[in-house]
Amino acid sequence: MNLLAFDTSTESMSLAVKRSDGLVFKHTAVGGTKTSAQLIPEIMRLLKEAKLSLNLLNAIVISQGPGSFTGVRTACSVAQGLAYGAGILVLPVPTLLAIAEEARFLYESEGPSFEVWALLDARMDQMYAARYLFDHGNWEEKRSPTLMQASDLDLSESFVLAGNVFETYGAELKTMTPEGANICYLSVLPTATALLRLAPVMIQKGFCVDPSQLLPLYVRDKVAKTTLERAEEKFRV
Repeated sequence: MNLLAFDTSTESMSLAVKRSDGLVFKHTAVGGTKTSAQLIPEIMRLLKEAKLSLNLLNAIVISQGPGSFTGVRTACSVAQGLAYGAGILVLPVPTLLAIAEEARFLYESEGPSFEVWALLDARMDQMYAARYLFDHGNWEEKRSPTLMQASDLDLSESFVLAGNVFETYGAELKTMTPEGANICYLSVLPTATALLRLAPVMIQKGFCVDPSQLLPLYVRDKVAKTTLERAEEKFRV
């Protein structure tokens, strides 16, 4: 299949194109506030490099969230517009699943199974979290994407923790780890190439949607504290 994939759910913007002959063309850049201006030009440049046009794609694969509200909305709106114009479907992939897949790909230990907590910084002293099990070539969702504080994470068992939360919550997570528990910390971001690796099985299982049905996966609706909430916090301190 010819596939275009992109992730803009974090401060990094990741794009990749895979041709039916297996060749992959990829690009990574700083995202954030620059994403909306850079995404479409970089997509068109990458397609030109791969000698493909939009109408030759079988699907567009995107990271649908959770993550940066602006980044997630940008990914969905750009995918909708491009897919409508080309008459193709969109494959939305949970951002946390892309993190889990990237961790498996980069750090997979020997053996057919790999279990991981995928964690993404949600700010406001919270993180997005989901638990996945990779077993004999298939991913299984053990805990759906949710919003939690670091203290809510159960570390009583041995786990792989993967994501971008360790600079902020690493010290707290380590103090929570019981003696004898084997916790592996992997700093990983979702990537377009992870989306491409996930795509064939998800497409085969029927997860593609019409562009009109594409929706972001937010998990949290509230993106900022009110002035009153900030004042109350300051008063308590």
